[in-house]
Amino acid sequence: MSDQLDVSPDPQESPRAQPTRRQWLVHGLGLTAAGAGLSPLTGCGGDSAPAPAPSPDQEPAPGPAPEQKASAFTLAVLPDTQFYSRYATEAEGAQFVKNFGSDPYMAQTTWAARNAKALNMPFLIHLGDVVDQVTKPAQWEVADKAMQVLEQAKLPYSMLAGNHDVLLAMDYMDASSQQMATDAQRNAAQEPYLQWFGASRAAKQGTFKGRDPSGWHEYHVFEAEGQKFMVLSLSWRVSDAALAWANQVIAANPELPVILVNHQLLNIDKDGVSPLETPYGLMLWDKLIRKNDQIFMTLNGHHHGAARLTRKNDFGNNVELMVVDYQMAYQGGNGLMRLYEFDLTRNLIRVLSFSPWVPAKPKNMINGYDQAVLTDANNDFVIGIDFKQRFARFAPDFKVAAGTIAGSLVDQARKQLTANFTQPKPRVLHDPKDANDYPVVPDTVAHWRFVGGISGNPVPVGYAVRDEVGGSPLTRSALNVDGVQGAELGDLVWSSDCHRYSAARGSVQFRNTRKMLKRNDPTDPVRYIRDQAPRMSYFTTAADAPANRADLKSGYTVEAFIKIGKDWTNQWNRWMNILTRDGQRWTFDPQVNWEDPQASLLLFAISSLREVQWDGTAYDGMDSKSAWSGEVMTDQWIHVAIVNDPKTFDTVMYIEGSPMLRNVQKKPGLATLGQPWVVGGGAWPNIVKDATGSKLAGFEFQRDDGFLGNIGEIRIVAAALPPEKWLTSRRGG
Repeated sequence: MSDQLDVSPDPQESPRAQPTRRQWLVHGLGLTAAGAGLSPLTGCGGDSAPAPAPSPDQEPAPGPAPEQKASAFTLAVLPDTQFYSRYATEAEGAQFVKNFGSDPYMAQTTWAARNAKALNMPFLIHLGDVVDQVTKPAQWEVADKAMQVLEQAKLPYSMLAGNHDVLLAMDYMDASSQQMATDAQRNAAQEPYLQWFGASRAAKQGTFKGRDPSGWHEYHVFEAEGQKFMVLSLSWRVSDAALAWANQVIAANPELPVILVNHQLLNIDKDGVSPLETPYGLMLWDKLIRKNDQIFMTLNGHHHGAARLTRKNDFGNNVELMVVDYQMAYQGGNGLMRLYEFDLTRNLIRVLSFSPWVPAKPKNMINGYDQAVLTDANNDFVIGIDFKQRFARFAPDFKVAAGTIAGSLVDQARKQLTANFTQPKPRVLHDPKDANDYPVVPDTVAHWRFVGGISGNPVPVGYAVRDEVGGSPLTRSALNVDGVQGAELGDLVWSSDCHRYSAARGSVQFRNTRKMLKRNDPTDPVRYIRDQAPRMSYFTTAADAPANRADLKSGYTVEAFIKIGKDWTNQWNRWMNILTRDGQRWTFDPQVNWEDPQASLLLFAISSLREVQWDGTAYDGMDSKSAWSGEVMTDQWIHVAIVNDPKTFDTVMYIEGSPMLRNVQKKPGLATLGQPWVVGGGAWPNIVKDATGSKLAGFEFQRDDGFLGNIGEIRIVAAALPPEKWLTSRRGG
């Protein structure tokens, strides 16, 4: 292995494919926060929150002059790889190789293996969520192949299971209970993670020292610059027994500095940059971290973005807590990973966040979302730490070796990664100057802006929200009709809150929405019985509105500004509708073997996992496929655009201007029965069989799937629009 950094693509990778999409589909809005992922927006013209300045005890400690050679080493870190594993599979269209000629997971491990020697890298850490769908063997095969690269290069690594890697993964994100969904409740023999990355495979790593009795949690000891360090990796939802094991492991190695790795520990606040502690993380702090002085830093993924926090343990020493997860960025993370440089001579930890995949992409596929190196404060930073003093209480013999490294290893990596890469300039967005500062475009079918009332006041029943093109206003429907119960006038109110780049300076807020609970009729497995009626409010177009008949055969762009309510829960709000149109799939064409015959012809909704779903049945009723976002945060404004190209059949979802990974090719247009559009709700009727009880005869109509949160404006255009024509842009371009 050469001492020179190697950022070239793998020669064994398949030839790079030519672009298959229209060029504007890969030229979107520039990233505006955290270097990658969603923009932290305060709404209605508010500025993005600045990154927090380091506290004084995080400033670099005094050290030798820069020209002095240092004793230093690096560690590589792989945040959640779940989308890389999923969308490299044939079942998902092998999207990475198809569009770019290579895949990001393989690019990450190949880069680490090739550059381990040059960067004095003794170890790599994986933060969990290895795959996206635990029961899909093809995704495990992708991960297996990528991690084999490290094994063949003899670069040791640690693994842990995230919530996507376990069969029982109930996400008690706001609970610190050690009684539910932990390693103690799982059947180890049935868990794919333990079959693919079990103890026997871990034992092949030269650094491996053991796993706990459950088989989920492991620890390694690596040596660098004459010193030994422990990496303690705890998988999703650690039990009390496993915590006792972790404490025992540390106690049995009393002189080792410890890096604690966990899938979930630190979160990121809604401003997108500030650290946010979680109940589960606080439980780990109280039961493991604070009382073990050897734990000097922690790493976790799970929460989307990056942040860091310094806390004092029971001994008065700093513990550096860091969360990093790029899965909501372009292309499911765009190959972004981390490099930590431990400069023992200068008493620094330097952090580089970068993508080895981006520089290897075909140049004609590079766009404003592609960043080889992230430069914001939460992704490019230095931590001052006097290693000898920090470790003095438990490792009095810790010594800094003679320096052999000239300069900085992180700087060396950065230079090599950017040597042949030119960062495209992202498109800059501007706040609207007035309520009309947006592009007015031809072929607009309907444009609804939910403004006009006093913030906090109810929207009157029967109130008509103007259609900006005139023909299809929306009206607040009557309370408690079509199966709805318990709804009150105050469940739908005006709000002054809005998305920063929406020229409509307000929104409507849907409150107190609760989904209908249903169970199967024990005498008829197809028929549902209502356990509880839905509580919801919504808008509909009139029965004769022109927009009802639009089939959008020439392609379409559908945009919406939304904010999911902070009280959203899976139980009460899953599959809530932003926009739909009445009429069931089976009614449109009874001859088609629909998977969900009672589903509406259009589902623009928020899933049970808080993903944005777009499932618009094509105009001929024969092409119904879903496009998806990743998980969307509550209480944060986002702009969603769905663009259907009639030439290529590509239907691409954009969140905050970033094209999502989970898109589809489907026929243009949207099937219609000429029935109303619905905003803030939908319908999910009960199935009715014929007299024989063997055939579908129809449905008992009822409303369901009401929205919880804010909707600012929605526009439907019968054309595939480029980003400069979206509502986030300004009039005149």
